Amino acid sequence: MSPLILALLAMIAVGAVGLALVPAMTGGSRAGKRIKALQGDLQVNRRTNELERQRENRRKSVQQVLKTQTQAQKQRKRVPLPQQLQQAGMKLSPVAFIRNSAILGAAVFVVCFLLEVPLLFAAVFAAAAGYLLPRFYLKRRTRKYQDKFLDELPNAVEAIVRGVRSGLPLNDSLKVVAREAKEPVRSEFARVLDQQAFGMSITDAIAVLNERVPVPEVNFFVVVISVQQQAGGNLSEALGNLARVLRNRKKMQAKVKAMSAEAKASAMIIGSLPFVVAGLVSVVSPSYLAPLVSTPTGYFWLGVAALMMSFGVFIMNRMIQFDY
Repeated sequence: MSPLILALLAMIAVGAVGLALVPAMTGGSRAGKRIKALQGDLQVNRRTNELERQRENRRKSVQQVLKTQTQAQKQRKRVPLPQQLQQAGMKLSPVAFIRNSAILGAAVFVVCFLLEVPLLFAAVFAAAAGYLLPRFYLKRRTRKYQDKFLDELPNAVEAIVRGVRSGLPLNDSLKVVAREAKEPVRSEFARVLDQQAFGMSITDAIAVLNERVPVPEVNFFVVVISVQQQAGGNLSEALGNLARVLRNRKKMQAKVKAMSAEAKASAMIIGSLPFVVAGLVSVVSPSYLAPLVSTPTGYFWLGVAALMMSFGVFIMNRMIQFDY
């Protein structure tokens, strides 16, 4: 075999070896690409599994907190009078509230006696006025107090978010809210800090806030803080989302109020018609309705009419109440 052919064969062999070794050395072979792709998939799967595990832990924490709060609410179905006064933002003591109720009932009894109402009916009217009217007033004060609290709560949550994002601890952010927020949010958060000063944890102290203002928005806030303290996570992001939810609920409440305004006006007109008609009839013919206020039968039917009117007002009120 001639030297030229040997040289040619040697060059071909060297080239083949080079073509086989260079891709393996540079990592550009199909096997290397497959290995890198598999490694990347494994890393992605590992990160995905870790995120899923964190979500699962956070979900379990939320479920546990909600279960605990639900059990606590079931255990206290009947709210005691001191707590009702606290929820209404009233500084009146229970003894003073009962005393004022008794004074109101006695005043109604005296008025009925002066109007020569039979003693039985006067006692019934006095008992109803002394028991129902103060509690209606208490519920109205509680609703107004909660509405005022919810108007300022989104601003307080956003203040906490800004404090946490700027590097402040949660406790210092709560101090900022307790110092600069409007009433009644300022007083309620100040009470939370006072509870912490007495040795309670932040989770237990925030739970007291839900007892004083038992509304869903405050329950959301308590759940977010409790879950963050137990399972960790991005507190500023969670509270930011909560602030948006609170503002959206406030917008929804305004829409519901606007949509139910016509129904409320109709209920007020229908409820006032009997009194308007009775007044007009008394002006035109004063003796026509006299038996209603001068005979036992008239008092009986006046009581029946008052009961039916109360039932109708209750039904119309429930018809314009919306859950959102």
